[in-house]
Amino acid sequence: MMIITVGIIGFGRMGRCYLKALQADSRYRVTYICDPVEECRTLAARLAPEAKVVADEEEVLQAEDVACVVLCALCDARPKEIARALACGKHVITEKPLAEHIEQEWQMVRLAEEAEQRGLFCTVNMYLQNSWYHHLMRDLAESGELGELAIMRICHMTPGLAPGEGHEAEGPSFHDCGMHYVGLARFFARCDFKTWHAQALRMWSWKDPWWLQCHGTMESGVVFDITQGFVYGQLSKDQTHNSYVELIGTQGFCRMTHDFKTAVVELHGVTRTERIERPHGGKNIDVLIDEMAQSILSGERHPNMPLFSCAATASDFAWRMLDDARQHDLPAIGNLDELERIRERRRNMTDGYGLLPRNNKNV
Repeated sequence: MMIITVGIIGFGRMGRCYLKALQADSRYRVTYICDPVEECRTLAARLAPEAKVVADEEEVLQAEDVACVVLCALCDARPKEIARALACGKHVITEKPLAEHIEQEWQMVRLAEEAEQRGLFCTVNMYLQNSWYHHLMRDLAESGELGELAIMRICHMTPGLAPGEGHEAEGPSFHDCGMHYVGLARFFARCDFKTWHAQALRMWSWKDPWWLQCHGTMESGVVFDITQGFVYGQLSKDQTHNSYVELIGTQGFCRMTHDFKTAVVELHGVTRTERIERPHGGKNIDVLIDEMAQSILSGERHPNMPLFSCAATASDFAWRMLDDARQHDLPAIGNLDELERIRERRRNMTDGYGLLPRNNKNV
């Protein structure tokens, strides 16, 4: 069996998630791990003794024993990394967004399309589109059990990443995280947005909105609302979250909830009522690398593997919705002292929502 050799660039939270998934898949062998931070390299050497651990990403990109690169650094570094990887003949798996600015993202889309003509595959971790429960819900909507799809309601609120913790290049939370849910609406409707109106809030008086709700219509006439924010009980004694998706048709509906461990899909259809409960699946990295492995080994792109254009389109609309919110009243609630208390709490938490790794402590 052909072994796909992989280099991981960026060994923070997501880089470590990819390593674990790649090590569990016999079709892959991680040969390089790159990170500029010494503590991250020390951890990488301990977790992957078979890999060469380096500080210079160019060493990974030029390595002959790297067929595929996984890009997990922040998005301001990705355009250069993607371009160099493709120039060096590597397949690419990358985190989203593809770049800091939307113009660069569309440049990356064009590079990926050109590379695919040369037999190179590119994909991006739009993990909600690889979730078993979202595929099931779309299949149910398209089976006729709901009648005609009419309304999509999507909500994801957690304590999550606090303003100023990092990820500044990725934008406010509705872009950094919310673009996943923007992409999900397109996934269900199989078309683009037609109209939208967004209302946002500058929680804790931070300079950028950290909560946003947007509603509008799709080109098909389906209406949607998306609510996203890392504002859900940041200083509550016991933290929790509110995450759901509802697809409402003219005759029935289905809905999904999860606790990050188990996902539950409930169907109230015209011919049956069902409750389907399975493991949540997390970031679905195992699914993504399986799709990439099948693509590389067969020479044909897996039909479910997300395209760069999926990510760029979701990012583009997320930015537009943020821009729309800025045209309306943008209240500021709370204060920066509260925000500092939140940051301090998160710096000392060992178990919580979206904690950034502290090198060798959070693996």
